Order: sequence, then structure tokens, then C-alpha cells
Amino acid sequence: MEHLSAAHALALAAGAQDEPGLGNLLRVVLIVMVVGCVLVGWLLLRGYRKD
Repeated sequence: MEHLSAAHALALAAGAQDEPGLGNLLRVVLIVMVVGCVLVGWLLLRGYRKD
């Protein structure tokens, strides 16, 4: 396995940004999943609150 310098790795990452793929879809799915988990946790914990 060949060692990549930091500058070369950054250049590869910048070039990969323009390529089509599932990056944006994965980002949206992860954000929705985190927001959904927080919402479900809030709803479940709200039921245990005693008024």
C-alpha cells in the first residue's frame, strides 16, 4: 500500500467532490436519521415525565 502525503490526499478529496455518486444522498439520510432518533427519544422520554 502506497503512502499518500497530506497534500495529495486533499487533492484527491477535492477532486472526488465533483464526481457523481451517493455522497449527498448518504448525507441527507444520515441527517434525517439523527433528527428522527432525537425526535423519537424526546417523544418516548416525554411519556415518562410526571406532571
